Order: sequence, then C-alpha cells, then structure tokens
Amino acid sequence: LRLLPQQRYLWAERAEVSTLERKRNILCCLITRILKVEKQLHVDNLVFRVTDACQKGRLGPDVQFLSFCCHSVDVLSCVLHLLNQGYLRRQ
Repeated sequence: LRLLPQQRYLWAERAEVSTLERKRNILCCLITRILKVEKQLHVDNLVFRVTDACQKGRLGPDVQFLSFCCHSVDVLSCVLHLLNQGYLRRQ
C-alpha cells in the first residue's frame, strides 16, 4: 500500500466553500439587521442598502466588518434563502 498525498485542489475547494459560506452569513446578518430597523422595505431598497454596506464595510457606527464585493444576485439569493427558512415574510 502506498499513501498518496492529499490533492491541493481539494484544499482550494474547501477554502472557496468556506469563503462563500462566510460571505453568505455576513449578507444574511446584514439583511436581518437592516430589516430589524426598517420593518418594511422594498426589495430594491434592501439590495441597495446591503450592497452599499458591503462596499463601505460598515452598517452604522456600531457594526464594522471587512468590506467585500457583493452583487445584487448574491443579496437576492440570501433574501430567498431567508424567506425559505422563515426568517423573512413577504408582503
């Protein structure tokens, strides 16, 4: 028997998955924080506020994080995920 070294591409895939999960978690947190302040918000305004917060790396004076690039598709995907989980309600 011979042990083969673990393939490097598996490490890269795991790192990418971990990064995407962290990004999704941050987006979901931003969405819920924004909607806790604004009880009702049109989805277009919500997407704009979340993408703006991602670019600035902050959501108000008390919430700061590393800024990153996010697209409206990422935000809408997280909104749909939160809707499916029952955290958001559509009107």
